[in-house]
Amino acid sequence: MRYERRATPDPERLNALFAAAWGAPKAGYERVFAHSFTWIAALSGDELIGFANVAWDGDSHFFLLDTTVHPDWQRKGIGRRLVREAIDACRGHGDWLHVDADEGLMARLYWPAGFASTPAGLVDLTKERPASS
Repeated sequence: MRYERRATPDPERLNALFAAAWGAPKAGYERVFAHSFTWIAALSGDELIGFANVAWDGDSHFFLLDTTVHPDWQRKGIGRRLVREAIDACRGHGDWLHVDADEGLMARLYWPAGFASTPAGLVDLTKERPASS
């Protein structure tokens, strides 16, 4: 098994990984790479078994997105390694690495890697804006 930074995966293989792990591909994901600081691919031979993307603001803030491990390969430390690789890639290049996940995933994957719980806000842009009071 190997981990590669910035080795752009074949879109079909990346979509197959997303579909296996999340139930649906992410069409047009190759556009995302233009806004990414880096990404990490986990490979077994030529098979893409894991992926994580680090988007950024072009300066000091990074955002860990789409950490994904194929279901057949989960619970083998691959997700933890992807997160560590992402953290290591960002060190020395900025101030903050953010991640959003549900509390269970935070406890299993992100808090052990060094992430801390912080207050945050979220706006669902698919819903209409509430009327002003």
